[in-house]
Amino acid sequence: MIGWLRQLDKLLRGDATQTSALQTGRIEFHVKGILIASILLAACYGICMGIFAMLRSGGSTDGWMQMLASTVKLPLLFFLTLVVTLPSLYVFNALVGSRLTLLSVINLMVASLAVIVSVLASLGPIVAFFSLSTTSHPFMVLLNVVAATVAGILGLKFLFRTLNRLVHVRTQRDAPPPVLPAMSPPTDTPSVPVKVGALDSGGVTDSADARSVFRIWVLVFSLVGAQMSWVLRPFVGSPSLPFEWFRAREDNFFTAVFEMIRNLVGG
Repeated sequence: MIGWLRQLDKLLRGDATQTSALQTGRIEFHVKGILIASILLAACYGICMGIFAMLRSGGSTDGWMQMLASTVKLPLLFFLTLVVTLPSLYVFNALVGSRLTLLSVINLMVASLAVIVSVLASLGPIVAFFSLSTTSHPFMVLLNVVAATVAGILGLKFLFRTLNRLVHVRTQRDAPPPVLPAMSPPTDTPSVPVKVGALDSGGVTDSADARSVFRIWVLVFSLVGAQMSWVLRPFVGSPSLPFEWFRAREDNFFTAVFEMIRNLVGG
């Protein structure tokens, strides 16, 4: 477990996504370990999310069941989003000719989701704090939407930067070797590469291939993730409604968020 957390720390710090570490054409890490660590982090955020329902119910069975449901459904939300959007990312990637393999795309997706849930888990104490200090259900729902949006933006930026570096590495590796003159002057000692963060460009010019894949796929990922959260609701749990594992199908995520904002402003 400690080893998995160390690998996750390397992803967050950018050690695992330096161009020098991507020479195999994919991010090298223990996929199973990072997945398990991501599930645990998502479950931790689910606990923080469920505190509101537990407190508002006065510690009743419904409140505890809602906390349990949030703990279980948060990892399920990210896993299902990964499964649904992975084929589209691979196909878009193949169409623009970036030549990343399926294994490379899987590793990239798992790493990006690990970043998302890490950011989300770090915001968990803030969600728990507001659960203790407010009784407004619309506010708590919108707070969780904001937290998920922040985590998603950072995770997708990580995906873009890493995708760009992977495309750059593969392009450099597949390029023909330069023709050197017969008498080359002595070269200076090569400089030590500068370590960059996971969200920095790292001196690599943005690839048109990476931009094309990212712009199309980020829309797909956002829509699928948002609607998946609506399908699996409730996560926060309304004090005025009895506990249910899943609500009946109605409207969509974006209509619900608009109604929450209107209720919060109007109420």
